[in-house]
Amino acid sequence: MAESTPARIGIVTVSDRASRGEYEDQGGPAIRSWLESALVSPWEPVARVIPDEREGVEETLADLVDSAGCCLVVTTGGTGPAPRDITPEATEAVCTKMLPGFGEQMRAVSLRHVPTAILSRQTAGIRGCALILNLPGKPSAIAECLDAVFPAIPYCVDLIGGPYLETDPVHVTAFRPAHARRPG
Repeated sequence: MAESTPARIGIVTVSDRASRGEYEDQGGPAIRSWLESALVSPWEPVARVIPDEREGVEETLADLVDSAGCCLVVTTGGTGPAPRDITPEATEAVCTKMLPGFGEQMRAVSLRHVPTAILSRQTAGIRGCALILNLPGKPSAIAECLDAVFPAIPYCVDLIGGPYLETDPVHVTAFRPAHARRPG
């Protein structure tokens, strides 16, 4: 990817009510705001608000990676135990590799704040040259989870062939091993 070409990052809110306009989407804007303060390399958001329908979630995730060229897709919502919470299943269906450590870390961090965090089923997986990450729906939990896992995300994106994402160390420091050099 050329230095001047911004990385594309999908932001997907999975919510029946928000998709119908009955509820203001707070999760998607929370993700965007967090990324705006964390990333210093050029990037552009590709946002979607969709209902809790497995087929639609799968199609949206695949489209954001395969057609829109996103290197990272971050979802919010649909990770609980309720019958319509299907985001993790849709993510697993479109990914070739799952990365359960992301979910484990997010639940560990969230459990410090609320005992019901154990009910959350956040996960992450790889599709092509993109990482798909499922977050909870509450804006404060979104920030806690991104703070916990984002240090590993730029290097993960490097390893799967995505663009070089740079972070603002005042907000979050991306970890890359000493042998991992900036391309170019």
